[in-house]
Amino acid sequence: MAETATATAATADSAATPGSKSEQAYQAIKARIVEGSYTPGYRLVLAAIAKDLGFSVVPVREAIRRLEAEGLVKFERNVGATVSGIDPTEYLYTMQTLSIVEGAATALSAPLIGAADIARARAVNEDMRECLQHFDPVRFTQLNQDFHSVLFEHCPNPHILDLVHRGWNRLASLRSSTFRFVPGRARESVEEHEALLQLIENNADADTIEKAARLHRSATLDAYLSQTKH
Repeated sequence: MAETATATAATADSAATPGSKSEQAYQAIKARIVEGSYTPGYRLVLAAIAKDLGFSVVPVREAIRRLEAEGLVKFERNVGATVSGIDPTEYLYTMQTLSIVEGAATALSAPLIGAADIARARAVNEDMRECLQHFDPVRFTQLNQDFHSVLFEHCPNPHILDLVHRGWNRLASLRSSTFRFVPGRARESVEEHEALLQLIENNADADTIEKAARLHRSATLDAYLSQTKH
């Protein structure tokens, strides 16, 4: 326990130094985990990664400890550091919770969303539409987060907004680019985004907006669950 606390403190210190080798190693390793280059169970050999990145082992070790604290990496006896697996139950609970709190945040935010916000969200959605041509699930997922951020960022209830951010962060730690598994859902998602924007533009009531936002999130979960049952 003391060793973990020491590691956490060390990684917190390194994370506070933008541009440091530890931060660069952290970003590089995390990107490979998120994009799927390092799959669940992949053994993270410090020396090999350090050589690949052109760093010493020290910043790589610090980066991996930081990733362990975030749940992306775990240490196994006689094995060392490996990429954590994706817990399907945790994913289910996270998506269910996010559908509720994000729906509420979007409904509360709607009266405060202006024309410039709508234009910004629509531009992001167009980028998502273009992304469908040569589908990149990681980029699509990032654009999806950018889109929804516009819709919920004006939520006046800081507690609900905090829960939304926690949900998105938990999804990131689960590396859940859901669209990697259900690419067909991506096109539907873009169309539902436009429908949401139209509801907000037309000053639909809060219940209608909340339900649309909640069902939009739930539909992605349902598509994923349907796919994984096969």
